[in-house]
Amino acid sequence: MAEIRLTKVEQGHTKIRNVPIAVTPEGFWCCPSPVMFQKNIKSQHPLNKPKSSSSPPTKTPDQKKHSHELDKKPSRASSKSEAVAAVPDDQRKSGFEPPVLAASVVGERTPVRPNTETLPRKVSIEFGEPGTGDLKVVLKGRQGFTVKLSVHKTVLDENSSFFAEKLLSQHPSFHCIEVDDCEDVETYVETVGLMYCKELKQRLIKQSVSRVLRILKVAEVLGFKTCMESCLEFLEAVPWVGEEEEDRVVSSILHLKHESTGVNPILKRVSSDASKPQKDTLSHVLHLVLKSTEEKGRREMKTVVSKLLKENNKSTPTVDLHDTIYTACKASLTSLLTLFRQLASPEFGSQPPDIKDPAVRQMVLESDNLSWLLDILADRNSADEFAVMWAGQQELAGLHGKVPLVNRYHISCITARLFVGVGRGEILPCKDTRHLLLKTWLQPLIDDYRWLQHGCKSFDRKVVEEGIGRTILTLPLEDQQIILLGWLSSFLKLGDNCPNLQKAFEVWWRRTFVRPYVES
Repeated sequence: MAEIRLTKVEQGHTKIRNVPIAVTPEGFWCCPSPVMFQKNIKSQHPLNKPKSSSSPPTKTPDQKKHSHELDKKPSRASSKSEAVAAVPDDQRKSGFEPPVLAASVVGERTPVRPNTETLPRKVSIEFGEPGTGDLKVVLKGRQGFTVKLSVHKTVLDENSSFFAEKLLSQHPSFHCIEVDDCEDVETYVETVGLMYCKELKQRLIKQSVSRVLRILKVAEVLGFKTCMESCLEFLEAVPWVGEEEEDRVVSSILHLKHESTGVNPILKRVSSDASKPQKDTLSHVLHLVLKSTEEKGRREMKTVVSKLLKENNKSTPTVDLHDTIYTACKASLTSLLTLFRQLASPEFGSQPPDIKDPAVRQMVLESDNLSWLLDILADRNSADEFAVMWAGQQELAGLHGKVPLVNRYHISCITARLFVGVGRGEILPCKDTRHLLLKTWLQPLIDDYRWLQHGCKSFDRKVVEEGIGRTILTLPLEDQQIILLGWLSSFLKLGDNCPNLQKAFEVWWRRTFVRPYVES
């Protein structure tokens, strides 16, 4: 591990302490923060600490032996490799040795010793072989924190257009470049250090996306093209975790779209230039879900697709699925009518199970498809046409009573969902459609009501009864009377096995007898 030498200049004397510098396993040279240096200076020179006048304690024999062994060890200060970062030989560049990090913190010499915490912090970092640097780069960060880099003109000139322009505009004897208001000093130092590496991509492996984005930002400012390309290759290959990170990557590279060819492969993750319309893709997804016969996978994907379509509809409804969904509805309805004709035929009951069971399963599947498509249309405020289509199915309603109750109740679930949608104002068919819907499907719903309450887990009796009642009350008063009197006859016979429409009946009664708005 590389080391830094921490030096504190006090009036007339110097103390040196070796502490490890923060070097990541991937070889980045992390600029130590001002807080770390403040803590080290405090630990070296605590303020207001009284000096002890007593003689040092006598060493025990073991302590003397340990001290003698330490004295025999070579001094780290005399070792040339104490501040050299371990870098493979293939990463040496332009004849320079691996980067050397020799950082020091200097407290300015003043007549009166001020508070240590208020002193500006200065760090020196040397790249390459010690003493060979011919250029100083001074990074001035926030809160007076300054980093001085000892670098080589040829390295910066070859890798950075920013530094190349600075060097070209200065006199040949010029030896210092200052960068004011440096927002991210640590990343700046890392990026300069990467100029001394050949395999930049290897240095970025196992780094976080946010860290590479910071390096990319600094590399762009410095005109470090090789580093920018390596960062873009990393971002194209590494997985992004969560939508927040995805948005951060896209927003960080979008402005580079016309400057670097490495941006387009990244953007292809989130955008497509395929000529195939999105509508066709969504139609294919719907078709796969509708035709699936595996119960668990079908149920889960129905939930996922419904959620995604709802989110898309609320945010950016760019794709019109109206025709696609209604095409699927008509196909399912045609198949359902054919199956009902088969199940209602007198000879179907005598068929063997290998013929009956597939037909029943297919009928249940098509009914479930229609219920799911109706939910999607209701969420998109486009179910009015479905109500018209369903109200006109007199043949299907006529076959309903001839099919066993255990199979046909799925049809009544569709009817109940329509009544709930009309009662909530989610579906707004015209008056004739509402009247035809009640005339065609209310009695089949009453016939299946007992089974719906006990055999259908998703059935909510109160919600359905409220929807039926509100749908009836949207009709003219004469139609309300005909439908409610017919309901009353069924309710008095079936009781709890019939929808309870007493609230709607009371409203109709008051409209008719208590407070009529128009006198006859």
